[in-house]
Amino acid sequence: MALIKRISPLLIVVLLSSFAIFPFFQSGFFPMHDDTQPARVFEMAKSLQNGMFPVRWVFDLGYGAGYPIFNFYAPLAYYFGAIFVLIGFDALIATKIMMATGILISGIFMYLFAKNIWGELGGVVSALFYMYAPYHAVNIFVRGAVSEFWAYAFIPLVFYSLNKVYKKVSIGFTVLGVFSYAGIILSHNLTAVMITPVIFGYIIALSLISLKNKKKIYLYFLTVIFGIITSMFYWLPALIEMKNTNIASQFIGGSDFRKNFVCLGQLWNSPWGFGGSIAGCTDGMSFVLGKPQISIALFSALLLIWLLYKKVKSRKVLFSLLTFISLVISIFLTLEISKPIWESIYTMSYFQYPWRFLNLAMFFLSILAGFLVWGIRSVFKKNQSLIQIVASTILIIFLFFLNFKYFTPQKIVRVTSADYTSENILKWKISKISDEYLPKNFIKPKNMEDALRNKRIFSFAETPIERTSDIISMAGIIVLIIVIIFSRKKRTYE
Repeated sequence: MALIKRISPLLIVVLLSSFAIFPFFQSGFFPMHDDTQPARVFEMAKSLQNGMFPVRWVFDLGYGAGYPIFNFYAPLAYYFGAIFVLIGFDALIATKIMMATGILISGIFMYLFAKNIWGELGGVVSALFYMYAPYHAVNIFVRGAVSEFWAYAFIPLVFYSLNKVYKKVSIGFTVLGVFSYAGIILSHNLTAVMITPVIFGYIIALSLISLKNKKKIYLYFLTVIFGIITSMFYWLPALIEMKNTNIASQFIGGSDFRKNFVCLGQLWNSPWGFGGSIAGCTDGMSFVLGKPQISIALFSALLLIWLLYKKVKSRKVLFSLLTFISLVISIFLTLEISKPIWESIYTMSYFQYPWRFLNLAMFFLSILAGFLVWGIRSVFKKNQSLIQIVASTILIIFLFFLNFKYFTPQKIVRVTSADYTSENILKWKISKISDEYLPKNFIKPKNMEDALRNKRIFSFAETPIERTSDIISMAGIIVLIIVIIFSRKKRTYE
């Protein structure tokens, strides 16, 4: 009974996640912008079956010539999906498991982080606000941005690990932080670039608090350093070899950041749709923050003002203030008013879409949801626990009433795995959707017949850069294992 009572808040999060993942239990599948997911899972499994690890190339894409997609496109979610193909599931079911898992762990990991700061009730509220954020639904059911919402899931786990190390020196949680940060990089490199300054800011803040404990500071920075090292097998070759591809074509035309800023009014009200992003304020997809999320921001701001006025001395208040400032910065970067920053920092163009920063905005808003639940205790002197429960229940009902409608696909199409993995589909339809990683001098076939006649022309042998990055990543993992073993032996001896 004690165990059930302890994990019951987490069970609530898992149970309520069922509304978001229900569409994946239906037969068939739904259309999305990046309608390549089962094909990529299938190709990842095929490469693994042929002894390739890490997987960089796939056999059937690239119009049948071979395609280095996983040398450039973050592979972690597809490794996970491929496991289920290898144990006997078809590619479509494996893809559904992969996507549903990404949704579920976003709530679980946010609960762990927020609970560590705000307590169980705050953790539940933060987790549900994170999972049921409107932009999360856009990534899942509109864009089909699997890599992006997998990275979204790992973000809170990094902060949870750092926070646990702050509370008590722990090699175990440092290792968890390393693999969590590597998980973001291996899930979606652009999300990793966006969140890294925030992670460093958090580390610096914790370091200032932990000045008397140098070991903690050492472990904070090891989290990021080893996260970078262990994921080097992916990001280093991608960074160096990108110049040999047509990836530059993705930063012009409709993908130019100048044409994809969000209008301020769209954050409050923009029609839900399954179209694309265009210049102006009439996009085919929605960029709403969500009325529950905006309400949370407003009430959190009022609560912060009240707590500061009352001179409540708490690191949690300072943390919430910094979170609110980070929220404002994230939203600012989605708006056209931030255009001078985008134009002055050349590398910002790689983000393509300023609205990607809604990922960070949703993270900060979810933290503030937990803060609101925690802060109620400072406002009311009597029946604090009861008021917290009532407030949490009202917030969750409000969230579901207004945001649940977003977590449904446009339609369910009666398709099978073969509709994504047949030779014709792979070598022509799926290859046309993503061909930006082909060599610059590659001549694309003009029709499906030409693609089917293509022979695999690219070598799958690793380059010196790829081999070197593999060795460095493996060395980093070995060092981590040695550190774990050494720390355990030392603890046993003591």
